[in-house]
Amino acid sequence: MHSDNKVVPLNQAVPSPATQMPLARLPVVLLQVRDQAARQLRDTLQVLFDNADDTLFEMADRACNNGEQNTFFEAMRDLRLKRKSIERAFIDKFCEAFLVLDQYRADEPVLPNPVSFDKLELVHNDDLEKTVAVDAMVAKVMTRDGLALGQLTLRLNALVPHALTDHNNPLGPTLLCDFFLQAGRSLGVEIRVKLIILKLFEKYVLAEADALYAEANRVLIAAGILPDMKVLPTRRASDHLPRERAAPQLDDPALAQVTEKLDKGVQEVFTALQQLLGHLRGNLVPRHEASAEVRPISSQDLLRLLSHLQQYVPPSDEVEAFDLREQLEQLLTRVSVKSGKSRIVGSGDEDVINLVAMLFEFILDDRNLPPSLRALIGRLQIPMLKVALLDKSFFSHASHPARRLLNEIASAALGWGGRDGYQRDALYLRVEQIVQRLLNDFVDDTAIFAELLADFLAFTHDERRRSELLEQRTRHAEEGRARAELARQRVQQELNRRLVGKTLPQVVVRLLQEAWSKVLLLTCLKHGDASPEWQEGLRAVDDLIWSVELHEAPEARQRLLECVPGLLKVLRDGLSSAAFDPFATSEFFSQLEVLHVQAFQHFSRQQQGETQAWPGIQAGAAPVMVKVVEEIVLIAPEEQVFNEPATLPEDDGGLQKVDQLRVGCWVELQEDEEHKLRCKLAAIVEASGRYIFVNRTGMKVLEKTRTGLAMEFRRGSIRVLDDALLFDRALASVMGNLRQASGQ
Repeated sequence: MHSDNKVVPLNQAVPSPATQMPLARLPVVLLQVRDQAARQLRDTLQVLFDNADDTLFEMADRACNNGEQNTFFEAMRDLRLKRKSIERAFIDKFCEAFLVLDQYRADEPVLPNPVSFDKLELVHNDDLEKTVAVDAMVAKVMTRDGLALGQLTLRLNALVPHALTDHNNPLGPTLLCDFFLQAGRSLGVEIRVKLIILKLFEKYVLAEADALYAEANRVLIAAGILPDMKVLPTRRASDHLPRERAAPQLDDPALAQVTEKLDKGVQEVFTALQQLLGHLRGNLVPRHEASAEVRPISSQDLLRLLSHLQQYVPPSDEVEAFDLREQLEQLLTRVSVKSGKSRIVGSGDEDVINLVAMLFEFILDDRNLPPSLRALIGRLQIPMLKVALLDKSFFSHASHPARRLLNEIASAALGWGGRDGYQRDALYLRVEQIVQRLLNDFVDDTAIFAELLADFLAFTHDERRRSELLEQRTRHAEEGRARAELARQRVQQELNRRLVGKTLPQVVVRLLQEAWSKVLLLTCLKHGDASPEWQEGLRAVDDLIWSVELHEAPEARQRLLECVPGLLKVLRDGLSSAAFDPFATSEFFSQLEVLHVQAFQHFSRQQQGETQAWPGIQAGAAPVMVKVVEEIVLIAPEEQVFNEPATLPEDDGGLQKVDQLRVGCWVELQEDEEHKLRCKLAAIVEASGRYIFVNRTGMKVLEKTRTGLAMEFRRGSIRVLDDALLFDRALASVMGNLRQASGQ
């Protein structure tokens, strides 16, 4: 392979298409970053494929049947054959992405479009599965290594003319996943195998992203690119550092100034809270005769006491009876008796304890949360208290990982039903795992909250994408059903206008009601009621009715002769296009033929001076006649017929509450004395005036009219759930109560 001597060689990692392109004009340091990263990525890909064989073999060994086993064996074979081509294609895509950073290229090539997760369209289920998996992988890397990636992006922006973001950075997880998906397009395996391989990509390639970013930043710093912005330590180096050493060094004066300003803001918020909490101080004291010496307990010792209590947090069904302050008082009493000194909690720490206790009192009384998950969240009181003692920004920063974790769990719980078997529900199990992990493992390293938050966001993102897809399908189906309902009403209107009050052969009435109505319905849906096709369908109705009526005018015979052939053709074509039952169609036309023959016989007898109402070919062959006295009602087999209550005045309170509903809001409906249904308003179908509700999986569970919903509000059997962030609602409520108590 020819190698340009102006380019830093990449051994065999750079494929021939990339090496033939004009890379020499890229800054040398950028080539060094690219080549080093390509070597690292190639090594991790090799580890991936080495382990993929073993993983697929284990899956085959655990297969439930021969078909499933063969699927995994075929995947192993396909992966072995295409391994090298996938590795090569991935490195190709990676190197090509660097080409667009070339500031001297005359054209402006565009980076491959990253997968769009925020505007997911209605896609095939397999594509959805891949999108969900990739989105979760990207989110984990951005949460875990976002700071290092951000520094790398800033340094690359100092070298290239086109603005880069973390999402179009060739080393970012978004594009790395995209490269891997493109490289693996040739794999002829099932979606479940592709998902397994994607998980391996996350485990063996994306898991090394911190090392990838650390090395790239090191190369750029060595070249003098923003050297004052120090590279963050890798996760592996920082995981075991003491808290003091792990703290970032604020060498940049501007960064130090911003941090100082933030810290000052945090302190101001907490000071404002302390002013409201003043009247509650002094209640957290040992329960024994006070000694001469009163000694405040240090925050570190208080954390140890809380860690001790953390191991004895009661199970969910008993958590409401757990009084944290009472438990702390008992511990303080034991410590004081043992030491011979009255150990009290400092005023600042006591304020935090009182505030967190009141926050959880609100949470345990919050009717917006289902009882089972509310009890699980209640078990997090001590871990959240320890976080607040360690970091006062817990109260002032909405983005604090512990606070976000609490909010995300509550948001996911909002639509949770929690009926029989809830302990096997995936969401309940995941929240239970988080709670147990914090109770078992959290001592004083708050990084655990960021880790659990990233995992939980990935989990809920998966569920949310699936529910959004099903919700979208539900909306489309309901909109289509509403259009069909309007079309049926239009068909009913036209048929009733022509039939009601007339006496016609029964076969004709049946043909129009049972068969031709379907043709008109399809025509209205496809072309609309202003189209020539619609008018032609109605003309066929008029011609058919006229053709079976008795006429005395002499010119009627000639019109009938001219009308019948075309009419029959229109009827046959229409019924065929509507896929109407061919046997029923044949029977209809046989009887219609008899009617038309009788009509012609009527004209012949008329010429001979005979008069007879509906003469038959033979005696007794006269058609069965019916008078249409009731309007025809066309109802789809699956259509729900609503028994509407009495009309309500527009100023009715129930209607006003209905009109305040917005798509996406959650409600709770009392179905009976024991069961409540939680569902989300997914669509308001304007055409039919119906409100469509879905459960948290996106499946339709309730359909109501505006009046029907208003009646539910009037009965008090439905209420709107507050979907505002749990912590923010709790804090606002507590502060309101404190202000009221202090007379502010």
